[in-house]
Amino acid sequence: PSSPPPPSLSRAPGLSLFREVRTAARTPTLPKPEHQDAEAQPLRVIALEAPSPTGDPAGIYLPWRPSRLSLPDAQDHPTPLVESLAMGSIAAPRPVYAPLLPRKVITEGLLSAAQLETLVYAGAAFERDLPGRFNPAQEGSLLEVSEEGAAYAAGFFLGDGTGAGKGRQIAGIILDQWQRGRRRHLWLSKNEALLEDARRDWGALGGMALDVQPLSQWKLGTPIALDAGILFVTYPTLRSGREDATRLRQILDWAGEAFDGVIAFDEAHALANAAGGEGSRGRVKGSEQGVAGLRLQNHLPRARTLYVSATGASDIANLSYATRLGLWGPGTAFADREAFITGVRKGGIAAMELVARDLKALGVYTARALSFAGVEYDLLEHKLTPEQIQVYDAYAEAWAIIHRNLNAALEQTRVVDPVSGSTLNPNAKSAALSRFESVKQRFFAQLLLSAKLPSLLPAIEADLARGDAVVVQLVSTSEAMLARRLAELDPAEREALEIDLSPREYVVDYLLGAFPTRQMRVFTDADGTVRSEPMADEDGRPVHSQTALAARDALVEQLCALPAIATALDAIIERFGTSQVAEVTGRTRRLVVDANGAQRLERRTPKSNLAESQAFMDGIKTLLVFSDAGGTGRSYHACLRAKNQARRIHYLLEPGWRADAAIQGLGRTHRSAQASAPLFRPVTTDVRGERRFISTIARRLDTLGALTRGQRQTGGQNLFDPADNLESDYAKDALIAWYRLLYAGKLQSTTLSDFEDRSGLRLAAEDGGLRDDLPPIQRWLNRLLAFPIALQNAIFDEYLGLVEARVDAARKAGTLDLGVETLAVERLRVEQDRVIRTDATSGSTTHLLTVRLERRPRPLSLDDVMDLARRKDASFLVNEQSGRSALRLDSRSVLSEDGTLCPRYEIVRPLRRQRLDRDAFADTRWTIATADRFASAWAAEVGELIASTSTETMHLVTGLLLPIWDALPDELAQVVRVVDETGQSLLGRQIPALALAELGRRFGFDAPVVAPDDLVRAVLENGRTVPVGNGGKLHAKRALVGGSQRLELTGFDPARLPELKALGCFVEIIRYQTRLFVPAPKAPQILTALSR
Repeated sequence: PSSPPPPSLSRAPGLSLFREVRTAARTPTLPKPEHQDAEAQPLRVIALEAPSPTGDPAGIYLPWRPSRLSLPDAQDHPTPLVESLAMGSIAAPRPVYAPLLPRKVITEGLLSAAQLETLVYAGAAFERDLPGRFNPAQEGSLLEVSEEGAAYAAGFFLGDGTGAGKGRQIAGIILDQWQRGRRRHLWLSKNEALLEDARRDWGALGGMALDVQPLSQWKLGTPIALDAGILFVTYPTLRSGREDATRLRQILDWAGEAFDGVIAFDEAHALANAAGGEGSRGRVKGSEQGVAGLRLQNHLPRARTLYVSATGASDIANLSYATRLGLWGPGTAFADREAFITGVRKGGIAAMELVARDLKALGVYTARALSFAGVEYDLLEHKLTPEQIQVYDAYAEAWAIIHRNLNAALEQTRVVDPVSGSTLNPNAKSAALSRFESVKQRFFAQLLLSAKLPSLLPAIEADLARGDAVVVQLVSTSEAMLARRLAELDPAEREALEIDLSPREYVVDYLLGAFPTRQMRVFTDADGTVRSEPMADEDGRPVHSQTALAARDALVEQLCALPAIATALDAIIERFGTSQVAEVTGRTRRLVVDANGAQRLERRTPKSNLAESQAFMDGIKTLLVFSDAGGTGRSYHACLRAKNQARRIHYLLEPGWRADAAIQGLGRTHRSAQASAPLFRPVTTDVRGERRFISTIARRLDTLGALTRGQRQTGGQNLFDPADNLESDYAKDALIAWYRLLYAGKLQSTTLSDFEDRSGLRLAAEDGGLRDDLPPIQRWLNRLLAFPIALQNAIFDEYLGLVEARVDAARKAGTLDLGVETLAVERLRVEQDRVIRTDATSGSTTHLLTVRLERRPRPLSLDDVMDLARRKDASFLVNEQSGRSALRLDSRSVLSEDGTLCPRYEIVRPLRRQRLDRDAFADTRWTIATADRFASAWAAEVGELIASTSTETMHLVTGLLLPIWDALPDELAQVVRVVDETGQSLLGRQIPALALAELGRRFGFDAPVVAPDDLVRAVLENGRTVPVGNGGKLHAKRALVGGSQRLELTGFDPARLPELKALGCFVEIIRYQTRLFVPAPKAPQILTALSR
């Protein structure tokens, strides 16, 4: 049979996320015959009228499938790919574009079906224009709307993760455009080493390696002599230049204003912070690298812009480089980039999840990854030994002494007035304190890293003995420390090396190089202000304070007597030897121990990393350690084509400060075509202060998963506990409360004076009370890391009690931002499907669904609760009034707002868990019971629950949601996925029944009548106050009385109390006020009667 024609190449309406805006169609440039490969042909693409069904979910993932197209000639991807539940539930638009490719690319499977789908949607996006016309402003950093401006081609974001072959897809997108006569393209990437990867991917599709040429071949300021080909540029090169010439200008001159080739921003997250933002000290400028990327796009309006990153943004502001996605500007709900960032942040992480989902629905984004089937996770937590705690505390006390001596030195050298305490030289004081805190933070990070070694090294030995291959991921290599030590040696000492590298040297180097000893001369300036400046003698030599020098030397002497601390990388190499350890890092020199036990200096070149990687993949070495320099574009997995196919045990020893780098590192050992999936083992300690590092990663992973996968739980691949996120709004509010309690003297852990002395943070204002600009959570956590272990633990226990109290309150109020939550039901039936908006560009629709759910409770089984009962703090309970059973466990205490410690129990019931103050528990009817009586009552209740079902109505807005986000009610920001036992699923944002009328007014439809039982549920669950009756003052609201939620009637006529009580209402006198309540079981009937 003859092949069906390819989809039409006619242009779809202009891209718009938020309005139905149509722009003039642009006819695509068809290939000229002389440019087209003789064997090139359009890919056969069959558009599906209805989205293809989703597969069976596995955890938080769905198997990838092409949702709106069929590619009958394409071959499957070599390894199954997955999408997050949220992304997999969303269908892409119907295809309108057919890539033009050499026949063998399709027939020989050089590009898989998954990769070809990217080419279909990327090509379609490139053929559209953004709404409006623009001119570059501020040297190209911004685009300004102008009727006389240029039309800008839309872009595409390739957000695939490990295993999807992003490099091959970039090459395929360029090849499609190459066949259409566009023979000049730009490929930007992280570093020069990735040039060979680009050549490999281009060559795999039939291109020549010489087609890809690095910009470094041409000197700065000279014309680029490349008539046709792919110019490979690194991000550091892009931002480089001198006053009279820049690399950016050199590229723009080569490209010309009419450039319509591909600009592929590989590792696009390197452009993060392109627009800057608000820092703790005010507005922060955009990074030079990000600004250069913006200017490149903005000066080339016809370029086909491709963003490529599996970790595209760990913060919504970091998407500011993606100007070609149409997220803001004309025809959208956001006037500019700032409005977009503000609006999405206001919606929380749930809104961030929608960014990725909606971009997929519009056909400008894809995010697939290798299936995580077989991947295991096992946290390795090292509990500090008493000896390690003693060492840690000794260093903590040493730093406290340094801090006190630092303040004294600032006074002694007249940087600070010793009498008034006023600052005489602000720059000198700021520099001294900043350097002090920076070195201190780096030191304790290294101290924790070293502390993990007693658990890490034996674990590695056991893995190797078992025949596994081990990969260790870290950040620090201590090269700078080694360089400083070598610089201090004379030639004779270099010949007989005896170097003991230790993070302790951070402290000693700080004391010798940055501790303030320079004497200051006090003077009065022209304004009458007393100031100070560095003092010099008659010969111009610096004058130093002898007191400060003596204090410094005493500190150095004391520190050098403390135990040495091993550096992690060198300790691993020393333990297992260079014959077994492959090192893939950025350091150029390292110390190794020869067969005689003597140290020698070994030089390393960029080729060393390639040789080491190959030795590991060939099985010559069985342990590989890599840092950031080896974390991009490298493969260390159990590849089927490699000799070393042993299972990889991947230790995440040091996550570092960047979530995207941590996740990219994990992708080095989990890739396509592998013999076995890896075991991921994050390594941590039980030091509370280490939560400072974990919280940074956890927060970034929350938003990273939300922005790049459409579902936050995918960001950390289940490695990090969201409870460790100490940078949430709840944690920030709790910190303010902690400061107030500290100031009031109501904390047990520490006092205000001791905390200020140890941390160097000033909380009290000069005129009394707390300062207005209290230290933010990041600074507080940094300073806490340098406290002795016992003090850290005590402070954290009190602080986390405040955090948990706020999270519990938010959960009870229904305002906790949970992101995408899966709701399992027995059956779901869509009773009404109303289209409330259609996108003009993609045809994607927004629906309001009325869904009838049948739910069967899923109680905790008797076996599971008996497992919990093995805990030492467990007690069996039976309620003397109801006969029901519960398990009581000890729970973390919380701090009240007045600083009172409130011990709590956790009460485990078949369907829920709740935390109860111990005082409140004493007033309940729960009593201690025997195990037999408890088990009998529990089993009976579970049996009743399993046999029962309930029905409810839910209203869901599904489809394209972000365009109408601001039109939806604020009380439920939660995105839910409802799935029944047949596999039928719906994904959307839940709408309270009481908000339907307002939604109907916004979108022009008649809202359905809310049933009384749904109205009662809506009031109790969402806290919305609703009128009762026609035009009266009577309202129903949710009230918290005695720790439980009640339905209260307000605005009633006291004269009608007998009538209302006759209907079933009851009265309570609370704080001398008569309050009227509706009993929950009779609430629907009572409200129905009151509405007549």
